[in-house]
Amino acid sequence: MNTSILFLILSVISIVSALCVIFARNPVYSVLMLIVVFFSIAGHLILLRAEFLAIVNIVVYAGAIMVLFLFVIMMLNLNLAVETPTKLLSKIAAVIAAGLLLITLLGAVKGTEVPGPFLSAKAAEIGTVKNLGKVLFGEFLLPFELSSVLFLSAMIGAVMLGKKNLNEN
Repeated sequence: MNTSILFLILSVISIVSALCVIFARNPVYSVLMLIVVFFSIAGHLILLRAEFLAIVNIVVYAGAIMVLFLFVIMMLNLNLAVETPTKLLSKIAAVIAAGLLLITLLGAVKGTEVPGPFLSAKAAEIGTVKNLGKVLFGEFLLPFELSSVLFLSAMIGAVMLGKKNLNEN
């Protein structure tokens, strides 16, 4: 399948599901559509040959953050009968703010130049896991190992604090 056709399909899925996030009446459906948006963005990242970022996007955003959102929504027990109606003035202010944001974004994009469809061989390899591993375990080996020791000590401390509180009860 041609990458431009796949890009268009993923873009349509992204836009439609993002609109469903905005206009869904049920917050649970809105969160589920946001998960679809994150997966389509991960598809775009794969098209850009940034496989690591795609996997991190799926694991962190579609996995952890969306579970947290669903948990909070279900704990809040949102009820439409309790919902207060929004005033006309706040709706008008929201539309004006969105229009100003759109004008600002169009002004920022207006002067940019879109690169051609062909990337150099070096540019095509920038976001791959292989090159990330070379950089991470090459010039950033010491900070990487220091952060792993820091995370290990934080986990040991959390276990010890949790065990201490269990023994007190």
